[in-house]
Amino acid sequence: QVQLVESGGGLVQPGGSLRLSCAASGSILSINDMGWYRQAPGKQRELVASITVGGSTNYADSVKGRFTISRDNAKNRVYLQMNSLKPEDTAVYYCNADQVTYYSGSYVGYEYDSWGQGTQVTVSS
Repeated sequence: QVQLVESGGGLVQPGGSLRLSCAASGSILSINDMGWYRQAPGKQRELVASITVGGSTNYADSVKGRFTISRDNAKNRVYLQMNSLKPEDTAVYYCNADQVTYYSGSYVGYEYDSWGQGTQVTVSS
C-alpha cells in the first residue's frame, strides 16, 4: 500500500556533502516518525537520524553537527543533508516510516515499520 523510495546517494570525497531524499507514495493520510538508518558491510543496521511529525529530531552521536534531517509533511518526504562526510559514513542508507495511515478505497489502513530499498553512499578519495 505504501512505498518508500530513496534517492541522492553516490560517491563523494571526504569532506564533501550529499543530500538524500525519501519519497513516500500511496494514498497516504499521515506518517508518524520518519528516520534514516544505515548499514555498512559486516555491521548491523543503525539509526542515523529520526524526526517526528512535529519536527523534533534525534541523531546518532557519530553524525551530530554534520547531518541534518528534515521533512515535508505535505509532500510525504524526508531528507538527510550530510556534510563533512567521512569514509566511515560509507554504507547503504535506508528510509523508514514507523506508522503510515493510508486510505484504501473503503477503509483506513495502517502500515507499520516501512522501509525503502536503500541508497548507497560511498565516501572515498
